[in-house]
Amino acid sequence: MPNQRLYTQMAKISAIIPTYNREKLIERAIRSILGQTIACSEILVVDDGSQDQTAALVRSLGENCDIPVHYFYQDNMGPAAARNLGVQQAQSELIAFLDSDDHWRKDKLACQLRVMEDNPGSLISHTREQWMREGVHLNQKKKHIQRHGDIFAHCLRLCTVGMSTVMARRELFEKAGFFSPEFRCCEDYDFWLRVSCRYPFLLVDKPLTIKEGGREDQVSSQYRVGMDRLRIQAITRLLDNEILTGEQHELALQELRQKCQVYGHGCIKHGKGEEGREYFDLYKKYQYAVVVG
Repeated sequence: MPNQRLYTQMAKISAIIPTYNREKLIERAIRSILGQTIACSEILVVDDGSQDQTAALVRSLGENCDIPVHYFYQDNMGPAAARNLGVQQAQSELIAFLDSDDHWRKDKLACQLRVMEDNPGSLISHTREQWMREGVHLNQKKKHIQRHGDIFAHCLRLCTVGMSTVMARRELFEKAGFFSPEFRCCEDYDFWLRVSCRYPFLLVDKPLTIKEGGREDQVSSQYRVGMDRLRIQAITRLLDNEILTGEQHELALQELRQKCQVYGHGCIKHGKGEEGREYFDLYKKYQYAVVVG
């Protein structure tokens, strides 16, 4: 697919697309990168063990493009491992993520790059999203709307940073580490907690990312029953790492207690009494925990 766009500017941005059996969707994602008003320096597609025609499609799309399109294959290890490989292979200082079922508005990179350049000390930015399901616009609840600055408390409640909205400096991964591969789902929730407790987020206050949802092949759909269990695990790990301030520690404890109660009751309601009691025991463990110092 020859790329007919003549770019007047090429930015040092690596765009990373993790994918798994998305041959019907990934072309739209790649074209949304190629259609940007400024060009990134490379596109890295990390195939997490697809069994469809993803490889052939990506290589075909990459032919004769002005932007290098790199294809990497790994055995199925989940989105965290796929993104980590992309970051490790990326050559640019700035890294932008795009899930293979989402896409960008044409000025997404230009707007976000401008914000990052105006704030050279900031390590991460995100944009607002437009939510779609089967071509129909979905209104976001107030709790889901992205925020600016210190978003740690917001990140504790739910995953409020859309993966496809993010642009980060390579330095962020050197300081905060990579995505946790043991999380097959909620790896983003775990990562945003580790980042937001240390660094503020810049917000580009425009819906520059189109998020497509409501399909059974999405990881969030496959793990929807156990997502709170994974989020509890992420919070307990964060507490154990002892990197939180006193105020952050208390916020994390409050959220952990609430999630343990909600998940424990849910387990008992669905006939999983033993698992439910485990989370009530975890609640009791942290019920009277105090912040020292």
